[in-house]
Amino acid sequence: MTEENVYKYIELTGVSSQSWEKAMHNAIEQAAKNLRDLRVAEVIQQDVRIEGNKIVDYRVRLKLSFKYEKE
Repeated sequence: MTEENVYKYIELTGVSSQSWEKAMHNAIEQAAKNLRDLRVAEVIQQDVRIEGNKIVDYRVRLKLSFKYEKE
């Protein structure tokens, strides 16, 4: 019999001064400290913060799913 599951999605924004990839890793690593059974991360938007005509931060907004457990 196939197990029936429910998954919840949240939106997070990760930030890094190095790259979009590092920004994504930062968001997922932080979420993993509080959420269990992470499943899928979907990048929704990427942007950069600019100061003095230079990129100072890479930002990634993503949707993250995790298994919703019964109480």
